[in-house]
Amino acid sequence: MNVIVNGIVKEFQEGVVMQTLIIELGLDDKVMAAALNMEIIKQENWSTCKLFDGDKVELLDFVGGG
Repeated sequence: MNVIVNGIVKEFQEGVVMQTLIIELGLDDKVMAAALNMEIIKQENWSTCKLFDGDKVELLDFVGGG
């Protein structure tokens, strides 16, 4: 199935959850927040948040600076 991650179409196995997507992308130590179809998903729910074909995921990392 195809999921749009930060504007780029990526292919994943059917039934993938948010946590698995983040791990497969190698971002598990970088992502601080995730949104699914413009709705924030709490980190505690990533392991149960199932994704479907055509979903739009935004993965965010907070950067300090000034």
